Amino acid sequence: MALQKLKKEKTLEMRKRLIGESCRLFYADNPIKITRARGQFLYDENGKQYLDCISNVQHVGHCHPSITKAAAAQMELLNTNSRFLHDNIVMYADRLAATLPEKLCVFYFVNSGSEANDLALRLAQQYTQHEDVIVLDHAYHGHLMSLIDISPYKFRKLAGQKEWVHVAPLPDIYRGKYRENHPNPGEAYADEVKSLIGEVLGKGRKISAFFAESLPSVGGQIILPQGYSSRVAKYVHSAGGVFVADEVQTGFGRVGSHFWAFQLQGDDFCPDIVTMGKPMGNGHPLACVATTVEIAGAFTSNGVEYFNTFGGNPVSCAIGLAVLDVIEAEDLRGNALRVGAHLINLLKKLQMQHQVIGDVRGVGLFVGLELVTDREQRTPATQTAALVVKRLKEEDRICASTDGPWDNVVKFKPPLCFSIEDVDLVVQCIDRILTDMEANDLKLDKEDI
Repeated sequence: MALQKLKKEKTLEMRKRLIGESCRLFYADNPIKITRARGQFLYDENGKQYLDCISNVQHVGHCHPSITKAAAAQMELLNTNSRFLHDNIVMYADRLAATLPEKLCVFYFVNSGSEANDLALRLAQQYTQHEDVIVLDHAYHGHLMSLIDISPYKFRKLAGQKEWVHVAPLPDIYRGKYRENHPNPGEAYADEVKSLIGEVLGKGRKISAFFAESLPSVGGQIILPQGYSSRVAKYVHSAGGVFVADEVQTGFGRVGSHFWAFQLQGDDFCPDIVTMGKPMGNGHPLACVATTVEIAGAFTSNGVEYFNTFGGNPVSCAIGLAVLDVIEAEDLRGNALRVGAHLINLLKKLQMQHQVIGDVRGVGLFVGLELVTDREQRTPATQTAALVVKRLKEEDRICASTDGPWDNVVKFKPPLCFSIEDVDLVVQCIDRILTDMEANDLKLDKEDI
């Protein structure tokens, strides 16, 4: 029996009535009703095509035929509890291990990035027998209560900071304490973590983990300065803690030059725990924690069995294997490198033409365009960024979004099949919108000043 098709107005009315109001839609004032998708394109109920710059979950492209074929074939054959012996989970773990440093060789499969980060927190606390966690300012690690507690992006709006959570400065060399003109910002920001550890130990507390996204996303598409992670890891290890790299947003070749974003910090750096999610299943709920034999052993030694009914089930792992196959077969890492470099290059050219563009930063297809009302003061142009995103959607059928503490960073994390032609179109449209705004002397809202 075919699913009933509803008019957009009916769908919206039912959503407002049945779905929790805090579950917000993109473009809430005039949402798009998407009924199908392929590659980097979305299609609404009238068949109108939208270019997708948002969906980093659909990592290798929406509805990739190889992925849907693998999912259907395995689902027709078997899908069952992960506690039955099956080839897919071990084959997939083996393939993942080949992409990681040798010491990260034990895997726990779960269903979401939030679940992965929650488990990483448990692993760290069990291994170290300590409780306290250091996180970066503006960080977001997931929606479970345990993760809200270590996500300043969320807890500052809710119950506030727990006594066992400690916030280090975001290593933002455009807007932070140490900027692009500092001789060694990586060292300077790492030394902030060292000082924070000293304060924590001085209170008689103990560090279990330093938790950080390899490229902070909600923080505003931040590229960590070189040398930062290895120095932080040294300080954290000296305090008896472990380094957790959250790759939920950035893993699986998005940065192009490497498979994992933490590898941008150099061969001398290796986290103790890596969490992964969103891109793994190309939209299917699949996530994972990778760690060392020692940390896994400590988790086992507590005598409490860990099981996850659906995590690592045969269908999920078949999809995960297919995603890895597509990344390799279609050279999507290479595409991310080439297309991302082209995007950054064109945006930097726009920066020379438009004073509102304060900074362009990124690596691979992880790119941020930061808008400001004043280049000297670097005042966030929040309303301008919102207007650019709105006009891209309404005038050009391009889906983009904003991020950063002030929502003034237009972010680009599209499917890795994004093309040079797509970049040319997006940048041309942004140029037209900014030129039009300047020509019409559109004054910024007071909130921007």
